[in-house]
Amino acid sequence: MNAPRPADAHPYLRAATAGLRHHTRAHTVPGAPADRLHLDTLHAHLTAAHQLLDQLTDATRSPHPAAGRHLAAAHLRLWQATAAVHDAFHTVPADQEGSASEECRPERLPEGPLVLTICQRHLAASHAIRRKTTPTDLNTQLHGRTTACSQ
Repeated sequence: MNAPRPADAHPYLRAATAGLRHHTRAHTVPGAPADRLHLDTLHAHLTAAHQLLDQLTDATRSPHPAAGRHLAAAHLRLWQATAAVHDAFHTVPADQEGSASEECRPERLPEGPLVLTICQRHLAASHAIRRKTTPTDLNTQLHGRTTACSQ
């Protein structure tokens, strides 16, 4: 039997989720296209969630192999979403003339323009996933669900 869930379980994760919900409802303008600042912030959120999911997957895989496989699939899908947001960032036009180059150059320090920050973060995340995932897995389109919700 499961122990009762404490009221303050994972408060920062719940706060991050509430913040995303609030932003979705209150701060996005209907019909307004994504801008680079939004995409950079979303990319930061996705990479943080990706790192958390990576840790949970590693911790779950040994005691609960089936659950670990599902978490590994979610880990891969989240990486694909993160990579797509990074790609979208580079296709959205820069807000100002003379801003940073559109080219992704992550070897530069992250203290510079926004384009350098997202590329540096993306490069670090890509190194982490490549240690555990094959290139074939990374390029595989994942379709369908692996289980049906029975609750």
